[in-house]
Amino acid sequence: MSGVPALVIGIAGGSGAGKSTIAGRLASAFPDDALATLEYDAYYRDRPDLDAAARAEVNYDHPNSLDTGLLLEHLAALRRGDTVQRPVYDFLTHRRSHETRDVRPAPIVIVEGILLFVDARVRAELDICLFVDTDPDIRAFRRVRRDMESRGRTFDSVRKQYYATVRPMHLEFVEPSKRWADLIIPEGNGGDLTIALDVIIERMRSAIA
Repeated sequence: MSGVPALVIGIAGGSGAGKSTIAGRLASAFPDDALATLEYDAYYRDRPDLDAAARAEVNYDHPNSLDTGLLLEHLAALRRGDTVQRPVYDFLTHRRSHETRDVRPAPIVIVEGILLFVDARVRAELDICLFVDTDPDIRAFRRVRRDMESRGRTFDSVRKQYYATVRPMHLEFVEPSKRWADLIIPEGNGGDLTIALDVIIERMRSAIA
């Protein structure tokens, strides 16, 4: 496949806001080959220079923890029509796997991540910026459940990280980045998101028509 994607959509929001859910609902409206997805948290920097205890203390909610340069390289490659090797990150060991995953170019590219709108270079690559806005208590409960069930974390470690970095970094970086959004999606309040999603899906369809 050659040429550039017709549309690059960025989805940001706090940890546990529902970004992946929104991305999945958008993706479900299209054939698999019409859409490519990148998760920003797959691009955490690998730190082989640190032992396990030191890696567990890294502030993973700060922009410096992410390999933004590699993400930008991959977005540029997808625009050229090249397949990229997306990193696979192990959240239990805080290391990158030796394996990667193929992401093939497509007419639509969805990128989602907590800190996606913080870096101006990344924002410049996004045609549409969506911010998923969810109440803090709902986000916190979702994060606890996800980290314990899917990432092998203990409740004490999740609670410690939440107060040490997740909450303060959200207030410093994530919440202010909302101002860059083209559309803010209120999620987790029991409301029906069908209208908002239909508007976005129609925009996606028109872009690749």
